Amino acid sequence: MIEATNLTKRYGGKTAVNDVSFTVQPGLVTGFLGPNGAGKSTTMRLIVGLDRPSAGTVTVNGADYRTLRAPLREVGVLLDAKAVHTGRSARGHLLAIAATHGIRKARVDEVIELTGLASVARKRVGGFSLGMGQRLGIAAALLGDPATLILDEPVNGLDPEGVIWVRNLARHLAREGRTVFLSSHLMSEMAQTADHIIVLGRGRVIADAPVADILALASGSAVRVRTPDADRFATLLASAGQVTRPEPDLLTVSGLTAARIGELASQERVVLHELSPVTGSLEDAYLALTQDEVEYHAGGTDAA
Repeated sequence: MIEATNLTKRYGGKTAVNDVSFTVQPGLVTGFLGPNGAGKSTTMRLIVGLDRPSAGTVTVNGADYRTLRAPLREVGVLLDAKAVHTGRSARGHLLAIAATHGIRKARVDEVIELTGLASVARKRVGGFSLGMGQRLGIAAALLGDPATLILDEPVNGLDPEGVIWVRNLARHLAREGRTVFLSSHLMSEMAQTADHIIVLGRGRVIADAPVADILALASGSAVRVRTPDADRFATLLASAGQVTRPEPDLLTVSGLTAARIGELASQERVVLHELSPVTGSLEDAYLALTQDEVEYHAGGTDAA
C-alpha cells in the first residue's frame, strides 16, 4: 500500500505537488494520469525518496521508503529506463543490482525469462531499442519480488505485443495481492489495465475513483437506437427529445430514457435491433477533467 498525506513539493517559487493525499490499495492496478507538468513524476520521486517533500508524508507499506533496509525487496521501481550503464550487458546490469540486496543469481535468470530478454541478455545495453530498455527496467523492478510496483510509463516504446504483455503482467501482479501503481499517456491501454484512477492537475488531485466512475463522467444521457424503421421512429421521437441520425438505421436520442424509448417502440410496433446508452471513453473523461488543468497548450496550425 502507498499512502500520501498532504504531500507538497516546492522548487523555489513553483509548487510541483500541492497538498496531495491518496491511497494506492493492494490487489488493484491503480493508474496515475495527468497532463505534462501535472506533478506525476515528482510524486513518484517523492514516494521512493529521490526528492524530499516540502510538507506532508508518503509511506510504502507503512514505512518511509528511505528507512527500508532492503528496498528492492519491498518496492520495485521503474522511473527512468535509461538509467543503465550502457557498457554492461542486460544480465550484468541485473546481477549488479541483485548483489546489492543478496538476491540469488537464479532470480536474475527468472526475470530475464519473464520479461522476454533471454535472447539479448548478454548483449550490451547501449545497443538496446527503447522497448528493450523498458523491458530491462521492468526486469530490474521485479528483481526483488516486491509487494509494491511503481512503474512510470512502462509501455513507452513497446510494440503492440509488448503493450499487451505489460497489461497482463500488471493485472496478474495485482491478482496476487500486490500494489501496482503505474502511469501512462495511452488512455485506451489504461482503460483496459487499471481498476482505479488517480488524476493530477497542476499538482493537485482532481479525481480519485474506480475506472467505472471516471468513465461515467464522459457518459451523457444519450441513447443509441438501431432500427430498420428509422424514418418513422425518428419522427415520433423528435416530438419528445432531440434526435440525430449518424447512420441510415441508427438514431442518437437525447432527452428520453432507454426505458421510455423502449415503451414507445412497443406502442408503435417499431422493431429495435439496438437500444443502449452512449458511453464515453477514458480519454473523453480525462480531457473533461483536465481541460482547465493543462499547463502547456499547443498553438494553432497556421504559420506565424
